[in-house]
Amino acid sequence: MVNKNKTSRYTIIGTSVRGASHKRAGKECQDSHKTIAAGDAVILAAADGHGSESCPFSKTGSAIAVNVLCKLLKDYYESYAGNMDALMAFLSREGDTTIARAIDNEWKRRIEKAHRVRGRKAPKTEAGETNKPEIWRQYGTTLLGLMVTPSFYFAFQLGDGDIVLVDKTEAKHPMQTEKILGTETFSLSRTEAWKKAVTAIRQLPPVGSQYAIIMATDGFSNSYPNEEAFLDTCVEYYAAIRKHGADTVADNLQAWLNETSENGSGDDITVLICCDS
Repeated sequence: MVNKNKTSRYTIIGTSVRGASHKRAGKECQDSHKTIAAGDAVILAAADGHGSESCPFSKTGSAIAVNVLCKLLKDYYESYAGNMDALMAFLSREGDTTIARAIDNEWKRRIEKAHRVRGRKAPKTEAGETNKPEIWRQYGTTLLGLMVTPSFYFAFQLGDGDIVLVDKTEAKHPMQTEKILGTETFSLSRTEAWKKAVTAIRQLPPVGSQYAIIMATDGFSNSYPNEEAFLDTCVEYYAAIRKHGADTVADNLQAWLNETSENGSGDDITVLICCDS
């Protein structure tokens, strides 16, 4: 299912597709995504559950992650009651500390509750206490988030994936993230995971400029031979929106991403696109 939402300034389209390798193995899609409105802002979240044998409940983990991020960023936005300068200063100062820690703590609290409610066995430490890190590990996921206001956007990333600003001619990452070689990634399931969160706050182009912000789990970029090919594809997606309209792209997005996974990474793919209306 492709989501399409429109506000006074932004059009958001996006979807998650089950990876080709997951289809062949009979595994469900481990990605989750969510978009909500908050006053004049929009908030987008995407999460990629690890899906490994050691993370059997990562689909639940990714679903909880996007709910947590959207709820907390909406609360922060509304608490500033339209004072964008103060909000921007707070996000710039506290994004990778206070906000990241709040997301980390709330995700773990909800994971522990979900584990209890579902009646799953609680692993124990040698001292006989509940082994919370072992519970978190079973729900491991990455997390990407955006808060897009009328004047600026705030980007959040913990783990792999991509957030890309695109215009008619180029695509670029607004922030540099620490890369881990191989298939391992930073995860919300780790102790003090918030310390690995990366955030950025950037002014938006003026009203009337043509641009989009594309957020995607790593199954998208990993389907291309290199970074240049991936960024070129982001430009092509935005060009398609400008030429054919968001409705047409929304109608075709799921098929395009299924083909991308089949010919590329084989992984689940989530793509969310926020463009200036």
